[in-house]
Amino acid sequence: MAISVNTNVTSMKAQKSLGGANGNLQTSMERLSSGLRINSAKDDAAGLQISNRMTSQINGLDVAMRNANDGISIAQTAEGAMQESTNILQRMRDLSLQSANGSNSAEDRESMQKELSALQTELTRIADTTSFGGQKLLDGSYGTQKFQVGSNANETISVSIGDVSAGSIGQNQKTGAGSVFGAAAAAGTAYGVATGASDIVLSGQNGTSVATDISGMDAKAAAEALNDLGKGVKVSTKASVELTGFTAADTGTLDIGTTSYDLSKFKGSMKDLATAIGKDGYSASYDSNTNKLSISADGVAGIKATGPAAGATLKMATVTNGTAGATATVDDGGVVVNSELKFSSSAAFTVTGTSGAITGTGTASTLASVKDMDIGTASGAQDAIAVIDAAIAGIDSQRADLGAAQNRMSFTINNLGNVQTNVADARSRIQDVDFAKETAQMTKQQILSQTSSAMLAQANQLPQVALSLLG
Repeated sequence: MAISVNTNVTSMKAQKSLGGANGNLQTSMERLSSGLRINSAKDDAAGLQISNRMTSQINGLDVAMRNANDGISIAQTAEGAMQESTNILQRMRDLSLQSANGSNSAEDRESMQKELSALQTELTRIADTTSFGGQKLLDGSYGTQKFQVGSNANETISVSIGDVSAGSIGQNQKTGAGSVFGAAAAAGTAYGVATGASDIVLSGQNGTSVATDISGMDAKAAAEALNDLGKGVKVSTKASVELTGFTAADTGTLDIGTTSYDLSKFKGSMKDLATAIGKDGYSASYDSNTNKLSISADGVAGIKATGPAAGATLKMATVTNGTAGATATVDDGGVVVNSELKFSSSAAFTVTGTSGAITGTGTASTLASVKDMDIGTASGAQDAIAVIDAAIAGIDSQRADLGAAQNRMSFTINNLGNVQTNVADARSRIQDVDFAKETAQMTKQQILSQTSSAMLAQANQLPQVALSLLG
């Protein structure tokens, strides 16, 4: 090996080793001080990109869990207020049942109506004042809101809350009285049936039905067929008639649906006939001043009466909204009053189709609201019960939806936590430093740095050999 003063290759190699050892030592110390394996893009460009993407997901999941918890809080707030609304409606129902009893005077019913009116006001007040973070929940303004429950866009859960004020809940109704159903006819003994193209389509809270042909069906059979569609619209039947002029000469029969009464057994006594009808569960109200008997029957195809051809005095008329229509003498041809179809639901619905047997103004239901209830009369109290039952059912449906949303969000939170934990674990393996491994690496680089420094010192002494040659 040549002896050179100008170029000390050994020293240069020692300097290179020392620089490398110091660089690696600096890297190890940076990693150990920060706890991160990747402190800049030069450490691991691909790893930096992957870990940052995971960081976005982890942070997003954390926010999503908070969002879901907010959703649960809103649902709980709304559902709690609805519970109190239900309690109010239950009290209203008790008052309605009490008012419907025949033992009450007009003054008694007036007192009950006063309490009912106060409860109607409170029901609306609860709906108008229940809020979460300044946002009204039950006055109809909330509608449907989406809760961001994921770390990426459009990962949402929708929550809908409707108006539960007294003027917005109740029974949606439509009466199907037409040329056949709900009509009176002095023809034969059979209840009237729909004829021709009688296709009915129901659109309710459970969707829209296929066209259902009810031709050849009486009111009861038609109601059963329409109920089987399961669209959230209840179809029932009701026949209301008024009997007058009943004497012992009327020896025919009175049929309420499939229940038959031999008129000859009552010998012209409206009162005895009313008692017999009442025992069978039908509504029968006898007015001794006018000698009139009002009969109302639910769930039947109709009411019909037949009598002798000569000397007939019994007359029967269709009753609509408490007012008797045209009367017909019950002779041997008989008088048939067909039940009308009554459509009802806690939610809005429509009845459409091509049936001439079912008519009425418009196709959409109308709301009989809790706000408009009046239990000042026995009939009003009876009507209120159906309205309240529908209102309770409507609120219960909303509470069920809110409960389902709460449970769904609870499961979502659990899943988000699980995903967050696993993603954080994966990010740690990429981004975080292994202290045991890095400590060993630092110790190695410290030793190399020290030995490189010592060798550099030795290498720097090599050119002095040239002095000995000159001496």
